[in-house]
Amino acid sequence: MTNTQVFRLGGDLAVRRIGYGAMRLANAPHERSGMTAPIWTAPTDRAESIALLRKAVDLGVNLFDTADAYALGANEELLAEALQPHRDDVVIATKVGVLRPSPAEWIPHGHPGYLRQQAELSLRRLRTDRLDLLYLHRVDPAYPLADQIGALGQLQEEGKVRHIGLSEVSVEEIEEAARIAPIASVQNVYNLAERGHDPVIDHTAERGIAFVPYFPVSGGEQEALSEVAAELGATPSQTALAWLLHRAPNVLPIPGTSSPAHLAENAGALELALTEAQFKRLAE
Repeated sequence: MTNTQVFRLGGDLAVRRIGYGAMRLANAPHERSGMTAPIWTAPTDRAESIALLRKAVDLGVNLFDTADAYALGANEELLAEALQPHRDDVVIATKVGVLRPSPAEWIPHGHPGYLRQQAELSLRRLRTDRLDLLYLHRVDPAYPLADQIGALGQLQEEGKVRHIGLSEVSVEEIEEAARIAPIASVQNVYNLAERGHDPVIDHTAERGIAFVPYFPVSGGEQEALSEVAAELGATPSQTALAWLLHRAPNVLPIPGTSSPAHLAENAGALELALTEAQFKRLAE
């Protein structure tokens, strides 16, 4: 591994810069695609999902992303079972702060007591006494951000949370939160087609904060992407991930898949290197 392949999350957790987003490991395989996938029940192909997660570890992936809202905690339980043999070698990030009253609803809820309760449940489901990285899943405008971050900070002071993260936030929200507790990671949607968070990447890069783009591979096909992929002898998806890695040294994409072939393809993107000219062509 080269230094460019590793990032020290929170300054102390060395993670490879291609992680794994586990959100889609839910329901039946045919229900997992699209923006409206329910993410509501445990996967029907549990044995295959566990094997996939363990294959990810074999491929060198050591950053795994989940949330209490994914399949109402069943996603956390799946990761705990699959990764238990490797627990000391992997970093598991989870999130609190979203209610799931039905398969179609994702509702921010930032009551400080609720956030602390959900963290306690995540500790149980992940079979650990300290969460490696705990995100505020969404900022809830009904409560002061200081109170929401304060709840996570209290958990950190109690030794139940190692590092704190934020999801779908602006530079201003990051600055406000950082006045309450140290922020180790920010997770926003970002890919070649969706680049609205460029200021957030720049802000976090300057401060050594991880930027974790979810949905890192956009659905649309671009002519330049296909051309650069051909030049590299890579797939368009690998090239899109390599573009993210080139964007800034703190960028840690977390592509998700239930395909072993795609998993290996995603992990292989870490070995690709774009020239500055190729990077700029894709960014146009």
